[in-house]
Amino acid sequence: MLNGTLGRDDFVKLSRELSELEPVAAKARELRAAETEFAEAEALLADPETDREMRALAEDERATLSDRIEELSQELRKLLIPKDAADDKSAILEIRAGTGGDEAGLFAGDLFRMYERYAAAHGWKVEVLSISQGEVGGLREVVASVRGDGVYARLKFESGVHRVQRVPTTEAGGRIHTSAATVAVLPEAEDVDIEIRDQDIRIDTTRASSAGGQHANTTETGVRIVHLPTGIIVTAGEKSQHQNRVRAMQVLRARLFDLERQRADTERAAARKDQVGSGDRSERIRTYNFPQGRVTDHRINLTLYKLDKVLDGEALDELVEALIADDQARKLSEIEGEAA
Repeated sequence: MLNGTLGRDDFVKLSRELSELEPVAAKARELRAAETEFAEAEALLADPETDREMRALAEDERATLSDRIEELSQELRKLLIPKDAADDKSAILEIRAGTGGDEAGLFAGDLFRMYERYAAAHGWKVEVLSISQGEVGGLREVVASVRGDGVYARLKFESGVHRVQRVPTTEAGGRIHTSAATVAVLPEAEDVDIEIRDQDIRIDTTRASSAGGQHANTTETGVRIVHLPTGIIVTAGEKSQHQNRVRAMQVLRARLFDLERQRADTERAAARKDQVGSGDRSERIRTYNFPQGRVTDHRINLTLYKLDKVLDGEALDELVEALIADDQARKLSEIEGEAA
C-alpha cells in the first residue's frame, strides 16, 4: 500500500479475507437474533400478566429457540476453526508403487484411475506431469496436477500408504497377496508462495524416457532439477524440454511449499503437546480388500463394503467427508480444550 492507496495484491488479499469473514459474521448475527428472541420469550414467561395462551406460545418458542441456539452455536464454532490456508489450492498428486512387485504397480494404476474419476466427478482437470510405466501394465510412478476449486481440501487426507489385498491374475493357487502404494498430495504453490533462487538449483538435461525400443528418443529433452539447499530432485521426461522445465519447476515449488508447511506444523506440534496424530506418511492409512469387497480407513475405523464404487470414484466422497468431519471435530476439541 502506497500513500494510502491499495495495490492490486492488497486488494485481492483483503477481498479474500472479507469473503472468509462474511459467513462467520452472518452466522453470528443469526445467533444473536435467536438469543434476543429467546430472551423475549423468557421475559414473557416471567411476567405474571402474561395470559395462558401467550404463555403456552412462549414456552413452545423457548424450546424451539433453545435447540436453534445450540445448533447455531455449533455451526459458529465450526466456522471459527482455523482454516488451512492451502485448502482452496489445486494440488500435485504423486502415486508410487510400494512393496509387492508387479501387483503393487497394478494397484498404483488403480489408485490413479480412482482419483481421475473422482476429479472428473468434481469438475477438476488432471494433467500428468510425469509417468513411469510398470512391466505388466501398472505404474511405477505418476505425478499429476489436479486443478480446480478446493482440490487440496478434499484430497489432502489421501496422503499415506494404501494397502491392497487380492488374488493377482498371475497367481495360479488363488492365494491372496498384500501389496501397497504410496500417495502424496501437495498443495500446488504459486510464485508468490515460494521463491526459488537461480543459484539454489542445478538443471541437467537427460534423454527423455521412452518405451520405444530402438526408436527411443535419443535427444536430451528430459530435465532433472536439483534443489541444492534441500537435496530435492525432480525430473520430467516428455518430448518438450521447455515444457519439462516448466513442469519440473511446478513440482519442485509444490514440494518446497509442502516442506515449509511440514516445518511449521512440526513447530506448532512441539508447542502444543496434546496434538493428536503425527501425519506421518509412512503410516498405513487404508486397506482395499477385494475378496470381501471392502475398504477400511484405519485412521477413523470406517469400513465401506463398496470397493467397486470407491475405486470408480463414486463412493470416495463418503470416506473424504468422514475424514473432514473427524478433522473438524478434533480441531474443535482442541479449541474448546484451550479455552477451558
